[in-house]
Amino acid sequence: MAEVEVTALGHRGDGIALLDGGRVFVPGSLPGELVRGTVRAGRMGRPEVLRPADARVPPRCPHTGACGGCQLQHASDAFVAGWKRELVRAALVRAGLEAQLPDGRNWPMAVSPPRSRRRAVLSLRRGAAGIEAGFLARAGTALAPIERCEVLHPDILAALPVLRALGGVGLGPSGAARAHVIRSETGLDVDIRDAPPLGRRAMAEAGRIAAGAGLARLTWAGEPVIVARTPEIWLGRARVVPPPGGFLQATAEGEAALTGFVAQHCEGARRIADLFAGCGTFALSLSHRATLHAVEQDAAALEALEAGWRRTGGLKPLTVEGRNLLARPLGTDELAGFDAVVMDPPRAGARAQAGELARSTVPLILSVSCDPASFARDARILVDGSYRMGPILIVDQFRWSARVEIAAVFRRDAGSGAAR
Repeated sequence: MAEVEVTALGHRGDGIALLDGGRVFVPGSLPGELVRGTVRAGRMGRPEVLRPADARVPPRCPHTGACGGCQLQHASDAFVAGWKRELVRAALVRAGLEAQLPDGRNWPMAVSPPRSRRRAVLSLRRGAAGIEAGFLARAGTALAPIERCEVLHPDILAALPVLRALGGVGLGPSGAARAHVIRSETGLDVDIRDAPPLGRRAMAEAGRIAAGAGLARLTWAGEPVIVARTPEIWLGRARVVPPPGGFLQATAEGEAALTGFVAQHCEGARRIADLFAGCGTFALSLSHRATLHAVEQDAAALEALEAGWRRTGGLKPLTVEGRNLLARPLGTDELAGFDAVVMDPPRAGARAQAGELARSTVPLILSVSCDPASFARDARILVDGSYRMGPILIVDQFRWSARVEIAAVFRRDAGSGAAR
């Protein structure tokens, strides 16, 4: 048994302590706490807290510690907010952007309420007692079954028995699958992935279960099993039918914060490019007041975006382009003429596209990111191309997790022109 004092919190939410000159990761701890436990491979298992920090609070969820969905339920809201702001600030400082930063403690932050998550990927596995549904455990690949959740919208939580029943139909003796669930305006949209194909009888049984549970749509590996009601979501003024398993912002509140920030700072822009556009979160929220060009690699998402725009009256012209921007970013000649560019790349960021933007004449860039490190790297590229960063918005739509999202404005310095 080792006794150590936690000195910091790592970027994944685990406490960090020193032992015999090396680092030890302590899950479920906070800076300043004295903890005791057995250390194996640099990690303390089941730490006993001997001296709690002032920021420690009782976890809200009975699955805390086993479930890997949350890492910080033992920390106060004020602590989590400060820590997530610091994650972003520290990443920008490491990128050499400290001179560009306002006081990080005062950055505005939009926090989604508990039980508001409208999109989730749940794991299904056949265990000794039948089908289990939940999230992956804190460490490893084991499944942590859940009955309660402080993050999921109650409508998704209430569907756990339905997901288990669907797993019972489609999973073999040692089978596993993932259930992509979206809470749409018309009901739950469920897509089962990584499971064996359904035979005719199994498909009929899965459809019966879905219909009995009132699901809007059930798809199996993207193929329809039953569509009782077309699943729809509002993106701006458009009603969009997301593709099975499609990407949406995790909470409606988080989406509203991000689109509101982007719209506020795009005021006056008449021609906007939306890069990594997905189903149209930003393009459709801006298309009532500006001409849009939406670029996205996923053909199904792009089709959903364009169809939603076509069904909605009173919107400005919109064009779409299927393109892998990571491999083939828009060049400076293609960017010419846009008043603003919005980009929301995947977690790895958009190094190549940031480089093209840095050499462009685009006066305004709105960068949205779900990873502080890749955001800071791309921000450095833009600043080196004579853009100035700020304001910044922090968005926490993954309550009690180590994840954080950032939106920031980049304006080209007056008179700088394109970088060479």
